[in-house]
Amino acid sequence: MIRKCIVWACCALICALPVRAQNLTAIARVDAEASQIEDSWFGGAQITLELSQGVPYRVFTLTDPPRLVVDFREVDWTGARARDFLTPDGAIRDLRFGNFQPGWSRMVADMVKPLVPDSIGMSIDSATGAATLEISLKSASDEAFAAQAGAPENALWPNPPVPEIMAPVTDDRFVVAIDPGHGGVDPGAEREDVTEKDLMLQIAVELREALLRSGQADVVLTRDADMFVSLEGRVAIAHRAGADVFLSLHADALSQGGAHGATVYTLSDEASDTATAHLAARHNRADIIAGTDLTGSDDQIASVLLDLARQETEPRSKALARQLVQGLTDAGGPMNRRPLRKAGFSVLKSADIPSVLVEVGFLSSERDLNNLRDPTWRSKMVSGMVQAILAWRDADAAQRPLVRQ
Repeated sequence: MIRKCIVWACCALICALPVRAQNLTAIARVDAEASQIEDSWFGGAQITLELSQGVPYRVFTLTDPPRLVVDFREVDWTGARARDFLTPDGAIRDLRFGNFQPGWSRMVADMVKPLVPDSIGMSIDSATGAATLEISLKSASDEAFAAQAGAPENALWPNPPVPEIMAPVTDDRFVVAIDPGHGGVDPGAEREDVTEKDLMLQIAVELREALLRSGQADVVLTRDADMFVSLEGRVAIAHRAGADVFLSLHADALSQGGAHGATVYTLSDEASDTATAHLAARHNRADIIAGTDLTGSDDQIASVLLDLARQETEPRSKALARQLVQGLTDAGGPMNRRPLRKAGFSVLKSADIPSVLVEVGFLSSERDLNNLRDPTWRSKMVSGMVQAILAWRDADAAQRPLVRQ
């Protein structure tokens, strides 16, 4: 309670402080070069963030694994890179930041061991409006950390709304739900100047436009901007739109298992190989990566993964996967040497919508990275996916009466 009171006091102070309006912009910017994370005595850490102006903020911790979360009333992180803040063998082992939901930004720091805030404060230059947020962390026992952890509830800082699973729309439209993987505070795989979240949004938009141009499908995107969407929320969006099919797009990075070439995955409680199991584990951590409090919700996810697609939906998903492999192959690929695989991907958990996950390529492959950057190659792959989706639709319509029997 003391820690939370300190946080809210800081927020109120920021809102009350006068600053020169002419120095303020719509969104505060982070000065990455002046900001830093340093280890302190006795295994603690000191986080210093330099901002172009003061903003309301809150700080809290989460367990499993131990994380520090800092929310802002939107901050521009342009130019900031996690590796510039971190030190080898430091108390903070990983850092992520970005948009969390409209009007809100988030920074998530993964801790090597439990650390709790010892002091939190933001000072504001009365002349320029520039602000410095300082968070001092100290070591804590597992018990003390757990006792303080959890996202505080307050109307001014809404958590992402729990998606409402509504009855899907029933009509004659053929609706394709396209899910650009990752987003916002969850960048996905990163290599050089490329992030998975940006590439997948670009391909998703290109695929949407191609499907709409065909005149044979309506399309819904689970996100149309650089924003975080929970795994549960992605499936809920597809349900609300009455989607007939769900495609999740990714371009991950793996060092093992021949990770190169397009690959299509379906849901299973047993992974087809070790590399795919690792990939599914990484994907299923998306909500944790974004600093979401999953206390009491992991059993729900686990139960969904064990309750596989209904008998009618599972073969339809497999047929869709086969059709996509054929379409991507016809478009020129290149394909993975084992293009059809399966694992327990949470985002494929819908029991009544045929769902597949497409790794369009892997950022860990130099060849795939170059292809993903190439608009001409992307256009061919998008065309292959469009042809595959429409071919599956026609074949599925012919097979549905037989499947029901």
